[in-house]
Amino acid sequence: MVKNQQYGEISRILKTPKEEITLALDSARPIDSIEENIFLDNKTDSSINILETLSTNKDEASLIANRITINKMLDHLEFRDKQIIVLRYFKDKTQIDVAKILGISQVQVSRLEKRILQEMKKELASS
Repeated sequence: MVKNQQYGEISRILKTPKEEITLALDSARPIDSIEENIFLDNKTDSSINILETLSTNKDEASLIANRITINKMLDHLEFRDKQIIVLRYFKDKTQIDVAKILGISQVQVSRLEKRILQEMKKELASS
């Protein structure tokens, strides 16, 4: 497992942004089974699996459909546009953080983000 401090060295050697290294390594992680036990109580011999922790008493079918739709929309974005959306909304980065990562100004991030979201809304409305 690569430690966070090693990302910088890998980034420097490959001459690739640290965030791209992070995204690439995250994509190679194994996927957990939703039936895998994440908690086992040895005293009562009971266990809880991932699926049991997912229930939120919300309309889960709609939430899943929304996530699928968003993922499909992200797949259609240009690489930089996808980076902006992923960093802003999935990695909780500020516009200033994104600007530093991408080497552009915060104002550019703001304009690009606004344009990307408008395009995504149009695509969503047309489907």
